[in-house]
Amino acid sequence: MTGSGTAPAADHAAGLFGARLFLIITSGYLMSYGLRAINATIAPELVGEVGLSNTQLGALTSAYFLAFACLQLPLGIWLDRFGPRRVDASLMAIAALGCLVFALADSFQTLWLARAMLGVGFSAGLMAPFALFRIWFAPHHQTRLAAWTMTVGTFGVLAATLPVRALLSLMDWRGVFLGCAAVLLTISLLMWFGLPRAREPDGHGRQSFLQSLGGYREVARSSFFWRMVVMSGAVQGCFIAMQTLWLGPWFTRVLQMTPQQSAGWLFVFNTALLGAYLLVGYLAPRVGPQESATVRVAAVGALLVAALVGFIAVCPGVAGVWCWLALAVVATVFTPLQARVGMSFPRQLAGRALTAYNLVLFVSVFIVQAGLGVVLDQLIARGMDDVTAFRTGIGGIAVLQFAAWVLFVFWPARAATRAVAS
Repeated sequence: MTGSGTAPAADHAAGLFGARLFLIITSGYLMSYGLRAINATIAPELVGEVGLSNTQLGALTSAYFLAFACLQLPLGIWLDRFGPRRVDASLMAIAALGCLVFALADSFQTLWLARAMLGVGFSAGLMAPFALFRIWFAPHHQTRLAAWTMTVGTFGVLAATLPVRALLSLMDWRGVFLGCAAVLLTISLLMWFGLPRAREPDGHGRQSFLQSLGGYREVARSSFFWRMVVMSGAVQGCFIAMQTLWLGPWFTRVLQMTPQQSAGWLFVFNTALLGAYLLVGYLAPRVGPQESATVRVAAVGALLVAALVGFIAVCPGVAGVWCWLALAVVATVFTPLQARVGMSFPRQLAGRALTAYNLVLFVSVFIVQAGLGVVLDQLIARGMDDVTAFRTGIGGIAVLQFAAWVLFVFWPARAATRAVAS
């Protein structure tokens, strides 16, 4: 082990060296998660200044996830070929440009383009840390590092709630995005010059880009991969869609909170999420390495999520914010499961396995986030009030999650299970 600025080839990162790697590579994810969720906080200002409908608000926020998803397949190849340092540093510069365009935008179309640029720039926000951990850290630390990475990301979401509302008393939302652009450019430079170049692929590779895409065939042949990703898309994808946009409008329009009260409860919600990630980081290594152990955890977590979402839809007044807080705690179990899916593939396919998983997950987020906006506008246009429309939309999500859970439980079993990581 070493705590210096470099590490011998046979060693795993530890001490100050390991901390430096972790903090630099996860700083981009902190900004990614914060800017992913910021529209839930500034929705009243966006709707008021630009005049957005529910459909436009959903489409605007989900543009991030659409662009994010489109980058996942080439991203897996880039991570395997060029390494996480070069890929993430370059993409963070694009995210900085996206923030600048968002700050200067004066139409829905330009705002949409800027959000799509953010999706491109942050497309490696989580996968690059996972890829870096696979290169530098011991296998038994992978799930804990995954949970800690989500903890860092949750700090970004927290910053996008009450702190952003406090900033809005000093500047408008455009000023907030200008500041974020400067921070992202700094992070890009830190990644490029502060992360080690040792163990980095040379970038040449023996296969062409199209040949490298063939590596996804091996990923697609994995029954374990599909079993996990279909369920995660329905359960975790719906949770992210709510967390990063529709939870704020639910608080203001269903529970009749003021924007300040909504921001306060979003802060509490994400604080609960933060504490849950810390707990998961502590408990994750204690889950057995077999795929069967991963499946059991996922099955229990998915059923609890579907039940909580259903109860929120049926009894919003009784559920209040407390079921949302419980949902924040339960949903955290899916993050280390994603790392386990990546570890079930050979190292040379790890980047592609992780990004294929992310592709399905964030396509689900895009569909749910944009689709819910369309559903709400259609229901309201047919005479339904805001509260009933929201309850109907969330109830549909609960039904979808329960159906995914049933499919997951009755997925055809294989003759044997194997360890996810050696």
